[in-house]
Amino acid sequence: MKVVDTPQDMRELAEVLRRDEAPLGLVPTMGALHEGHRSLIARAREECGAAVVSIFVNPAQFAAGEDYDTYPRTFEADLEACREMGAACVYAPRANAMYPGGYDTWVDVPGLGAPLCGAHRSGHFRGVATVVLKLLAACLPHRAYFGEKDYQQLVLIRRMTDDLDLGVEIVPCPIVREDDGVALSSRNAYLSADERSRARAISGALFDAKRMVAAGERFSAAIIQPCVDELEKAGSRVDYVEIVDPATLERVETINGAARMAVAAYIGETRLIDNILLEPDDEA
Repeated sequence: MKVVDTPQDMRELAEVLRRDEAPLGLVPTMGALHEGHRSLIARAREECGAAVVSIFVNPAQFAAGEDYDTYPRTFEADLEACREMGAACVYAPRANAMYPGGYDTWVDVPGLGAPLCGAHRSGHFRGVATVVLKLLAACLPHRAYFGEKDYQQLVLIRRMTDDLDLGVEIVPCPIVREDDGVALSSRNAYLSADERSRARAISGALFDAKRMVAAGERFSAAIIQPCVDELEKAGSRVDYVEIVDPATLERVETINGAARMAVAAYIGETRLIDNILLEPDDEA
């Protein structure tokens, strides 16, 4: 497995992989790899001739006062995990290689980037769209794999690749959860034992919402309020609980087809996100 750290070196290697081991898959990560990341790598390995894993904690998507400096970094363990999973290459660029002096080009997807997390994290999705475009330009994948836990990110990146005619297939992958339902996240490492226990309220509220829809409830407000109540009972600070159209991320007042329920809440000082698909045709 090769490890490269500049866009130029990555492009040179990617051109060889595209030619000799097509299709080429990319799994973009910020490191601190867990079983959710492993599921993305496994799928890329299954569906592609070769898989590249990028590891880059992107400063452009962190606002002032967020956790860029303290974000979990486990680079050597991440490399070993990538070797075990059969990745052909790890692309681990330095920040000054991605954003050299004088850097002044940004990608914005304003419609999809405005609601949900975009309303609470100024500039976040501009940073996400920019870094993903740069990763795609360096790694030259045929397919790129993204987890549905970061659902807004997934929808936004798919829109960006379509709008800019990048020719990359964006492959959505299911959320991976612990046995108690908590969605896997690198930020779970921040949680104390008590906070980890209380984090179950997030997925629990989402599962309850899915059961309500399966039982016949269609009004978003009647589904959202019990979720908020459950989160607050667990001592969390709610950023948002919303039900949105899966494609446009616009709010849905009445559920007449598939919808996404999305949650962002603080457990202690840790902000966690999660979401679930709501389908009226589900059996109660």
